[in-house]
Amino acid sequence: MTTIVLTGGIGTGKSTVSRQLAQHGAVVVDYDLLAREAVEPGSPGLSAIVERFGDGVLSPDGTLDRPALGSIVFADEAARRDLEAITHPAVRDLAVQQVLAAGPDAVVVHDIPLFVESGAAPPHDLVVVVDVPESVQVERLVRDRGMTEDEAHARIAAQASQEQRLAVADVVLDNAGTPDELIAAVDALWTRLTTSAS
Repeated sequence: MTTIVLTGGIGTGKSTVSRQLAQHGAVVVDYDLLAREAVEPGSPGLSAIVERFGDGVLSPDGTLDRPALGSIVFADEAARRDLEAITHPAVRDLAVQQVLAAGPDAVVVHDIPLFVESGAAPPHDLVVVVDVPESVQVERLVRDRGMTEDEAHARIAAQASQEQRLAVADVVLDNAGTPDELIAAVDALWTRLTTSAS
């Protein structure tokens, strides 16, 4: 089994890289999806979040109101740490289950947006960081996600810095160019992973 950690700041294009690796046949363990699963109605995670943050973070249908919770935790670092202390262990448990199901010959991609911030890494062979200048992140968040520039800067500031991510990188995929250039870089990475594994 070859295991990589894939990370990158919001708006860097990490999801594009993840999808391309999946198309090549990688088993992608998507920590954003696992984070949603960890707080589904009836889960211990959701109960703990409501206990910490109150009923105001619940939608009328009993699901987590992400914007309501986001407005709390992105404005308060202590609150964000409390949330991470609830969700990160549950997410790690779900990730382990997926890895065990992948099989010994798989290329497993741990798609972890908050890899640097979480301070805990699954066993891995390589850390791949998708990187763009902050100005590009802001432009994409405003254009693609409807954020204001202030909201975009706040989301970026709530994550690890570019320098912190690059410090842990074994491979950096620069996504400041065209989509085709990024895909070509991912294809080259896949060739490297599968050649070294064989």
